Amino acid sequence: MANGATVEEQTDLDEQLIERILDGDKGAFDVLYDRYFRRVFSFVHKRLHNRADTEETVQEVFIAVFSSLSAYRREAPFAAWVLGIARRTVANRFKKKRHATVPLEAEDEPKVFDLLAPTLHRAATPLEDYECRELIARIEDTASRHLTEEQRTLFELHHLQHQSITDIAALTRKSEDAVKSNLYRARKLLLAR
Repeated sequence: MANGATVEEQTDLDEQLIERILDGDKGAFDVLYDRYFRRVFSFVHKRLHNRADTEETVQEVFIAVFSSLSAYRREAPFAAWVLGIARRTVANRFKKKRHATVPLEAEDEPKVFDLLAPTLHRAATPLEDYECRELIARIEDTASRHLTEEQRTLFELHHLQHQSITDIAALTRKSEDAVKSNLYRARKLLLAR
């Protein structure tokens, strides 16, 4: 966390900034932007691998955060909510980037079978996309109803912010075994639903 602040202090600051933004304080959004820019940029860049696309997408993310801030229900940590918006924005960008393709071989040429073809990434079907979104919604619902605040925080730090067990243990002042145990219980609860 920034400046050695605890998770609770970070959450309190987020809550204060959100209230100020909703009350019309434009400067508060600048503070919120500065707090989350590096994390969102890193998250997006790991997926797009192109600086120009990353910069454009990050701006889209923060526009979406600003325009939907009143919809934030505070059921999950704010950072997870912001990264959820980033994830959806990146996914939408991939959908937009699909271009019509033209086969390279002439139709009368014999087909050559590529043994690697089954391992290549393909676009999800609308049904697969729907099922994935449903699964995510069920997991988010389960997390908000069945995980403790500590488990949600640890899950967010490890699985959404990609922090190591060692870093999380130092941040939360818990042993690595305690962090692993809580993460195991959280995953077990989420996967059982």
